[in-house]
Amino acid sequence: MAKKDGSAEMFDVVIAGGGYVGLSLAVALKQGDKGLRCAVVDPKPMDQLYKDPRASAIAAAASRMLTQLGIWQQIAGEAQPINEMIVTDSKLRDAVRPVFLTFGGETTEGEPFAHMMPNGVMMPALYKAAKKLGVSFFAPGIAETFRTHADHVELSLDGGPVLKARLLVAADGVRSRLRDLAGIRTVNWDYGQSGIVATVKHERPHNGRAEEHFLPAGPFAILPLPGNRSSLVWTEKTSDAERLVRADEFTFELELERRFGHHLGALELDGPRRAYPLGLKLARDFVKPRFALIGDAAHGIHPIAGQGLNLGFKDVAALAEVLIDARRLGQDIGSFDVLERYQRWRRFDTFQMGVVTDVLNRLFSNDSDVLRAVRDFGLGLVDRMPGLKSRFIKEAAGFAGPVPKLLSGEPI
Repeated sequence: MAKKDGSAEMFDVVIAGGGYVGLSLAVALKQGDKGLRCAVVDPKPMDQLYKDPRASAIAAAASRMLTQLGIWQQIAGEAQPINEMIVTDSKLRDAVRPVFLTFGGETTEGEPFAHMMPNGVMMPALYKAAKKLGVSFFAPGIAETFRTHADHVELSLDGGPVLKARLLVAADGVRSRLRDLAGIRTVNWDYGQSGIVATVKHERPHNGRAEEHFLPAGPFAILPLPGNRSSLVWTEKTSDAERLVRADEFTFELELERRFGHHLGALELDGPRRAYPLGLKLARDFVKPRFALIGDAAHGIHPIAGQGLNLGFKDVAALAEVLIDARRLGQDIGSFDVLERYQRWRRFDTFQMGVVTDVLNRLFSNDSDVLRAVRDFGLGLVDRMPGLKSRFIKEAAGFAGPVPKLLSGEPI
């Protein structure tokens, strides 16, 4: 977008990445300050981005934020509350899987600690809200390079215009190109695992119960969807996951049934199956002058705790609050002093969650009888301690630590 004299238009914030996190930030910023000039850049047309067959776990704090942004009211009818969660630990060949830990599903009366939401429902609602608020879109548009100046940053799009902004926010995923261009190093390693994501139909109702089965190859999560359907996050060694995804439907469903069990009756694959490599990637810095990371660009963690997207929503709530507060005080939103407040708020929490998920994955993704005995004792102990269970539910719901206003359901 250029002015009549050919110069690039100046924005306050340019967000590279039009996924859930990037769009949520655009909506939050425009709601907080309607005069703020905001643009979103994404390599794909927006209508392709929200054709996503997967589903996501939305923690209670995130649903409060989406309610405050006016999104949840539009999509709540498509959400499935998680009313209960059980955790088992066994070998694949075991005939019985004893339940070691159960969680009630409410943080407060009438508020489940999480919902399952189809991605194809959430994306269009966020996009429409952003468009209605006046967010500019450059999609398709590939963020090629950027240069930082004293009072602005210049973002060059491949084959397109140069955009200027007071602040550039990278929400371009775990393989963030902009993070690398900014010279931000990461702590990372590969788990040698892949997560198979699929949706299944089953004969009997799930009654809103989520299940996490710890098996030697990794966790096998069954997450309830509306109707007699569930979303699977199935962890296997990468070579086995690739074999299963390539297998014919009969073979895949046979292996699925061995892990899923028969408690919900006959199973049927509902839609495509895909495998995604799993690893840990944490940015050493979340900010540079006139540059900030959010979402998977800042942190990619194992899905064992189902907190990946919710960490991104925490980033959104914290960064939006910091930037809007700075605007009201007449401060430069791209200055390092302002952005450092966001970094202090989010970096430790993110590293802590990364360490927790890493330890859990290493502890549970193995076939050691000794480790199984230790962890099963620990799970049983937690199950008999209501105070500790409540703390875990609070963490899963997104209410642990200093909570930004949006995650508490308050306006900025």
